[in-house]
Amino acid sequence: MGKSFEVLDGGNVTSPKGFLAGGLHSGLKKVDRNDLGLIYCEVPAAAAAVYTLNAFQAAPLKVTRESIAREGKLQALIVNSGNANAVTGAQGEADAQEMRDQTASILGIAGHLVGVASTGVIGELLPMDKVRRGIANLPGRLKADGGDDFCQAILTTDLVQKSTAVRLTVGGQAVTVAGAAKGSGMIHPNMATMLGFITTDAAIDAEHLHLLLRKATDSSFNMITVDGDTSTNDMVVVMASGLAANEPLNPEHPDWAAFAEAFGFIAEYLAKAIARDGEGATKLVEVNVTGAASIESARAVAKTVVGSSLVKSACFGADANWGRILAATGRAGVMVDPETVDVRLGDFLVLEQSRPVPFDDPAATEYLKGNEVQIYVNLNMGTASATAWGCDLTYDYVRINAAYRT
Repeated sequence: MGKSFEVLDGGNVTSPKGFLAGGLHSGLKKVDRNDLGLIYCEVPAAAAAVYTLNAFQAAPLKVTRESIAREGKLQALIVNSGNANAVTGAQGEADAQEMRDQTASILGIAGHLVGVASTGVIGELLPMDKVRRGIANLPGRLKADGGDDFCQAILTTDLVQKSTAVRLTVGGQAVTVAGAAKGSGMIHPNMATMLGFITTDAAIDAEHLHLLLRKATDSSFNMITVDGDTSTNDMVVVMASGLAANEPLNPEHPDWAAFAEAFGFIAEYLAKAIARDGEGATKLVEVNVTGAASIESARAVAKTVVGSSLVKSACFGADANWGRILAATGRAGVMVDPETVDVRLGDFLVLEQSRPVPFDDPAATEYLKGNEVQIYVNLNMGTASATAWGCDLTYDYVRINAAYRT
């Protein structure tokens, strides 16, 4: 069965009707690269968000949560990189609030229609003089093709920009769903030092948008890991302009499943792009778990295997060490039958019914040298399945994080 949507070449957050974006260098970063970005919708958009589970939630998250709670709408998102504005106390919250209020004032919209996001170093106050000057100049940078400028503005240790868009038909109307994200380190299930922004021109209310976002997040952003650390600033926000003029979507709509598939594709694409761009990474690692007794068990095993430092190191070294995969499976905290597990590395069956089988070790090593590695674990206990994504663990990961503040 084919996909219900088409992927748009060069698609980004401004592909849906009604959205503009832009970015500029405000001086938050020493390098001359955009560090302040803005997404703007021509009309108040239905909005929903999910946030980090870290107990230390950064000030911008609190401001955004308050904005969306007001009436389930946003019209703009102001985002900075280079400084997380996290663990900065009352002053940090005042600064995040000021970012929201200044953005609203300069755009001529209500304050609660603005969301705020920040990413970067924790524990340092924002240099608000630079932020103020940057915000004042941002409206002039907004444009229909400003998605790339926005994407550059949200990067920290990321090596590449992450964005995509798809188009489908809903009730006879063309509908577009798009997204952009940043994330490279401090990435772990239940989100990470990642920011995700999804836009669509579909007509859908905030309640159903939140339902869709929660479900998509559970199988995408919550299924990636780079280093086992969950950040203070993680947030995924979705805005729906409604300008596609379709009949409002809900679970009873005949095209709901198609829209959910397109929405899920955007979330998964961005999640995989984050995992692939893990700090110092040389390859994307995908773990597919089948035969689990429940979806919760499948997800637990997949996330444990892909997050194992030993598995990640083996992938980096192209070592077909199935023992590390089996050990991670056994410590996932769920019921596993130690007599029934099968493991494959790509097309190479290395373990069957929990017993090693002969395989072409040199050929498996060559496979592991590629830039994508797929690991398959069949628990043979049920029908549930799940997939998780991560990356290898390299020398460069230590180098990058040993000097993050300097």
